[in-house]
Amino acid sequence: MSDGQPSPADQGRIVVSGLTKQYRTVRAVDNLSFTVQPGRVTGFLGPNGAGKTTTLRMLLNLVTPTEGTATISGTRYADLAQPLRHVGAVLEASSAHKGRTGINHLRVICAAAGLPKQRADEALAMVGLTPAANRKFKGYSLGMKQRLGIAAAMLGDPRVLILDEPANGLDPEGIRWMRGFLKGLAHQGKTVLVSSHLLSEMQLLADDVVIIAAGRLIRQGPVAEVLGSMTQSARVRVRTPQAEALVTALKELSATVEPDGQGALLVAGVDAPAVGRAALAAQIELHELTPERPDLERVFLDLTAGKADIR
Repeated sequence: MSDGQPSPADQGRIVVSGLTKQYRTVRAVDNLSFTVQPGRVTGFLGPNGAGKTTTLRMLLNLVTPTEGTATISGTRYADLAQPLRHVGAVLEASSAHKGRTGINHLRVICAAAGLPKQRADEALAMVGLTPAANRKFKGYSLGMKQRLGIAAAMLGDPRVLILDEPANGLDPEGIRWMRGFLKGLAHQGKTVLVSSHLLSEMQLLADDVVIIAAGRLIRQGPVAEVLGSMTQSARVRVRTPQAEALVTALKELSATVEPDGQGALLVAGVDAPAVGRAALAAQIELHELTPERPDLERVFLDLTAGKADIR
């Protein structure tokens, strides 16, 4: 919109359309399109060099696209009036003057952005850093710097939060805190876009995923839907003292069988009932028969295999 105010119909929605970035001989992002909906946590996933950070930087007007558009609430970031009130972003661990305290760092940002001074205290409390408010930045751990960066992003109470690898430097308790914090923001109707390599954590955190490789879209959608689309990757874990006989019986069903290295067999191409029937017909004793559904890490590796762009 020309006045820099987001349209109510688009409030909080991120739309990337035909986005491309060419650096001389390297196409970092290639005709990329996806949508991030409000009220949900969206995981932005891809191998190293996939173009995730470049995409986020184009979204935040830090890099100029070669082609295509990226909008937040129907408006380019550069055209938003009071952008800190619309979008909070952390693309790397917070940086600040090493001699400045955490609370003073946030107060400086508030003053520059025309935000009430008390927002610094509120944001610091929101991320659990109140006890460290008067500690100097040089004494902050990497995890504390991550929290301080998120506090800075939340100063304007934005509708949209964009984070690049926010769990870096966090211990398990910090990661669990981060999960609850981001889920809580989404529950409030905010839009949360998170880039991360921690795929097991993203399966717990994200409602939707956008998976890219070599700058191109590979898959997008709700996590459950993306996992469900890979049913061909489902396997059955079997333990038996008659492994050779079971392998012979399953080959007649055109199943693929391989050892898991821990004394069990992994069977693909047939479901658990079929394995059970084959074992019963061959009078094979089973000690375990467990269906294994693909998790996000396995689906990610299957979808991006051979598509990573080594730069």
